[in-house]
Amino acid sequence: MTHCRIALACALALAASPALAQSAGTWTVGVGVHNVAPKSNNGTLVGTPLGDLKMDVGNNARPTITAEYFLKDNLGVEVLASLPFQHDINVVGVGKVGSTKHLPPTVSLQYHFGTGKVRPFVGAGVNYTRFFSTKSAGPIAGARLDLSDSWGLAAHLGIDFKVSDKGALRIDYRFIDIDTKVKLNGANLGAPNTVHIDPSVYGVAYVYSF
Repeated sequence: MTHCRIALACALALAASPALAQSAGTWTVGVGVHNVAPKSNNGTLVGTPLGDLKMDVGNNARPTITAEYFLKDNLGVEVLASLPFQHDINVVGVGKVGSTKHLPPTVSLQYHFGTGKVRPFVGAGVNYTRFFSTKSAGPIAGARLDLSDSWGLAAHLGIDFKVSDKGALRIDYRFIDIDTKVKLNGANLGAPNTVHIDPSVYGVAYVYSF
């Protein structure tokens, strides 16, 4: 009987330990690498001095960091930050016309399912994207190219694979609504002058709970 009680206690402890790792009041920090892949059709700037310009924004990967605080068991608020992403700005049929850097901090409310070693999660939140170091190139080299900052919604889903008592390997995907208005030498470039970046953001990270 004693052996049965010990075995039962051990089993209950093992079952409970994953849940304790992300119970209310827990923090997690994740470090990883993510690729920002803008959607294939970024919009057309109509009626510009160069004609109608079909835009194409390139991909870029950078190190990322996340911090999440659990308000309740399985329910957390996460902040995403990264090193600046850099993208080439291309016009279909013309080539590269510029480049820009951006920072995309994102705040999400996330729900993590279950308490086992494999835990899927979903989230939704708000993104603010700040563009900077925007430069012109190619046929508009020397002109002042400006991109407006963007506010948009973000969706997040992924899976955590528990690899230690406090560590997990995360694979995740985000969709972020990023739209920016384009100006050339201070004037709107086209009407409408909006480029729809709307990237898919995917990658891997190591997440530590404490």
